[in-house]
Amino acid sequence: MEFIIDCADIHSPEELHRAIAAALSFPALYGHNLDALYDCLCSLTGNTSLVFSGWDCVMDFAAGFHRVLIDAEMDNPLLTVTFE
Repeated sequence: MEFIIDCADIHSPEELHRAIAAALSFPALYGHNLDALYDCLCSLTGNTSLVFSGWDCVMDFAAGFHRVLIDAEMDNPLLTVTFE
């Protein structure tokens, strides 16, 4: 399944966490931190494509997200991540 996250209106790490959690229907107990993001992404059991459109809008605060997303993609063969 493909999920597109539009980063144009995201202005903080908290908003990016919320957008990812909402798109992927993370559980209510999702910790909204990078460790929790990695754990949830690595726990995905179906083919999942994450497309981040407007990634350049969040680059000022999203370096940690980028690293976690790439690491999770490498560790979960069912996950693909694209930055546009």
